[in-house]
Amino acid sequence: MINVLETVEYVANKADDVTVKVSACESAAGEILANMKTQSYSTKTWNEPELTPKTKDRATVDWIFLVDLLNFSFWSDTDLQDSGLASSQRFAVAYNDKEYTGYWSLCAAINRALDEGIPITTPAYWKSNDFSLEKLAHVFRSATKETVPLLETRYDIMKQAGGVFEENKLESFAQILENNKGKSAMELVETVATLFPSFKDEATYKDKKIHIYKRAQILVADIWACFDGEGYGEFVDIDRVTMFADYRVPQILHDLGCLTYSEQLYKHIGDLKMIDSGDPREVELRACSIWAVELIRREMVKRDPKTEVNAILIDFFLWDTAKKNQQKDYKGVSVQCHRTRSCYY
Repeated sequence: MINVLETVEYVANKADDVTVKVSACESAAGEILANMKTQSYSTKTWNEPELTPKTKDRATVDWIFLVDLLNFSFWSDTDLQDSGLASSQRFAVAYNDKEYTGYWSLCAAINRALDEGIPITTPAYWKSNDFSLEKLAHVFRSATKETVPLLETRYDIMKQAGGVFEENKLESFAQILENNKGKSAMELVETVATLFPSFKDEATYKDKKIHIYKRAQILVADIWACFDGEGYGEFVDIDRVTMFADYRVPQILHDLGCLTYSEQLYKHIGDLKMIDSGDPREVELRACSIWAVELIRREMVKRDPKTEVNAILIDFFLWDTAKKNQQKDYKGVSVQCHRTRSCYY
């Protein structure tokens, strides 16, 4: 069985370039708890953005599956200031008279394709001869000079996933949910990572296998949040899902003082230098972020035992906050996002 927390704690205890500051996590917990209460932050917050589905059916399950199948590497080579603005000429999708960047460009591209009659969320389509690299390039056509990162990787992953559905005689990801008889979130994470190789987000760190599983976990979390923990979104162990280790949340954890970096790593990230996927520094950034959010969660529960909070909602809140800071040309960020091109996040 996958045990993300056990393996990331191992990294946090042995890390060379990233440190989890326990006292800062405890302080941040109070601030985050207060803000989440003020904003009435809950699963219903997931459904508020204009691009997310508003129906609770199989079509929505397949929309979420495709989004999380492709939910990786939307940072820009062009937008060196990380403004998130299309005016920076970063990859952007024009949809309904707006231009969307980052994660929302993915959602906009999928919705635009569906509006154009392209069955982009139908798994059988990904395996068909009608689906080509050129068709996916059309789906992800940009409103700016920069094209979507890792287009060929996204195409290969969709083709591969389409093959998995075909081999298992499945028409919808909803059938995989229906076969999860025990309604276990972590068993579903393991099933997804076993069936679909691009979800198998693991690394080796100081001779130990580290489980991170960002996209597999956020897939489960998105379904849980979209369906308000009911129907397809009912999971008996949803609180075992951890924070989703990407390149955005570590940035705000650093701003909060929950993470500190070695001088060498801080300079490397500030100089916008790449870090390879699987590099020990990259594993530390991701694993320590997961552990920091777990410490924040524990402190929040200690302060308010009745609070209905888990790592998923904390992650959603931190990510939303980081994006709001970016969109208002926030000047207070203490470090850039680390730059790793990977299909895992």
